[in-house]
Amino acid sequence: MPHTDLPLAELRDCRGDVTEPDDFDPFWEQSLDQARQLAGEVTTAAAATPLTSLTVDDVTFGGFGGEPVRAWVIRSSDRPAPTVVEFVGYGGGRGNPAEHLRWASAGFTHVVMDVRGQGSAWGSGGDTPDPHGSAAAFPGFMTRGIEDPATYYYRRLIVDAVRLLDQLGTLPGVDPDRIAVTGVSQGGGIALAAAALSPTVRAVLPDVPFLCHFRRSVELATTTPYNEVARYLAVHRDRTDAVFRTLSYVDAVSFARRITVPALFSVGLMDDVVLPSTVFAAFNALAATDRRIEVYGFNGHDGGGVAHWQIQVDWLTERI
Repeated sequence: MPHTDLPLAELRDCRGDVTEPDDFDPFWEQSLDQARQLAGEVTTAAAATPLTSLTVDDVTFGGFGGEPVRAWVIRSSDRPAPTVVEFVGYGGGRGNPAEHLRWASAGFTHVVMDVRGQGSAWGSGGDTPDPHGSAAAFPGFMTRGIEDPATYYYRRLIVDAVRLLDQLGTLPGVDPDRIAVTGVSQGGGIALAAAALSPTVRAVLPDVPFLCHFRRSVELATTTPYNEVARYLAVHRDRTDAVFRTLSYVDAVSFARRITVPALFSVGLMDDVVLPSTVFAAFNALAATDRRIEVYGFNGHDGGGVAHWQIQVDWLTERI
């Protein structure tokens, strides 16, 4: 597979022309205030699992609209420990706890949030429905409610992520003063949003993050999920302005401008799902001074895999 974007020297200076709406901050403040007023209940129960060397709790918390969202808490000790909150990639769900052993095995408490309405494209499934309908949409999640930021699917998912962070202090094994967020692809984009919107986050580690620089991504990416938007606009030719206005409220480049905590990114130069220039656009937008990006020149959307996770562990151990 060839490199899919600009030469690396140009990528390192790539910032992108991402315009954010004037009411970006009020929009998210109001969205979170509404969700917090409908807090929902946090419940924790021992998970049914054959794992014996780790403790797994099955958690339900109130997300967008106070609606129940599921999560796993996986830990090696009852004592509060530095905590990694993971958001899952496109089409996946929280799956089976046995799929998430690395962080807890390295001494962290690992919280894995389910993805509302997703969980049936790969992995072992999800357990959180999305009870909201949508107007006409292209198959997938990218265009659900896309003509209005108030009804857009990713508004709900981002609010879920921040509401989980709001309630971490009630969960077993969590040190609320040492919280990091991470995720691959969609999960990386959600991690950037969460790091911008939640004051509890102390570090962010997005891998090959999705949801960055939407205009460039939709116009140039040739694969799903971005081409769901392109296919939608090929039918709804008169709705381009409304669609990109909605996407401007969830663009991770705008969230990155508000992130001041340490950040460790990864990018694959042969990635044809998330273009490297869009990752660099978010990375270069960071307000954080403690930032680093690992470049994998001959990898695609897999990024650095386990090798990158080992870098993450060392980097994060130094910080939290």
